[in-house]
Amino acid sequence: MTSRFVGVDMAADPRLTGLAVLADDGRCRVEALSVGVIDEDILQQVETADRMGVDVPLGWPESFLEVVTAHAAGTLVAPDDTGPQWRRPLAMRATDREVHRRTGMTPLSVSTDRIAHPALRWAGIESRLRKRGTAVDRAGFGVVCEVYPAAALRLWGLPYRGYKGRKNVERRAELVVALRERHPRLEWNGHRDLCLADDNALDAVLAALIARDVAQGVCIPPPDDLVELARREGWIWLPGPA
Repeated sequence: MTSRFVGVDMAADPRLTGLAVLADDGRCRVEALSVGVIDEDILQQVETADRMGVDVPLGWPESFLEVVTAHAAGTLVAPDDTGPQWRRPLAMRATDREVHRRTGMTPLSVSTDRIAHPALRWAGIESRLRKRGTAVDRAGFGVVCEVYPAAALRLWGLPYRGYKGRKNVERRAELVVALRERHPRLEWNGHRDLCLADDNALDAVLAALIARDVAQGVCIPPPDDLVELARREGWIWLPGPA
């Protein structure tokens, strides 16, 4: 039996959005890989995927939403000191804080950084999925799960910085070799050159590999006391101990 794992490196601009499909039948073959992915491409892949890993925040910090809602209504009661101690919880989701605790890395803030633009695009895709009858569990217990390739690379003990951008082809080549050593069943199936040429393609493959790990039960789910919050904010699935 062949399982299909899809990875999406989400960007606000479809031209910079990568999508990878892994076919796993004991081997793990890159079945398809492309950059320049429109919403419909992603919607179609969800329908046939066993798991889809999406590199984008699936939700916003609940505390941020509460403040914005109160501000819009003119009912916000802010503390006397609106410094970093008050603002920081508005910028980070529970999962972002957990990623920092486990890896030392701080994900981009969906409420204060430009990552909000691809997150808004994903929110629209999620809405269309609901209309098609596919409910998205933002905690990651359904078909779709949120992933963070750089953090996964760090936990796998692989290079996780300096591989993005047109000038870093050699760094990506080193990472591709290291990735193959860690995943010996991975077969590039003619798609290796695209990963070297475009980091969006490589991140899509990484997202699909993480989705495969999620399906195999080797990633870290939200703890019981955060499941309901994660169903609103999203949850980044990190690789567990090797």
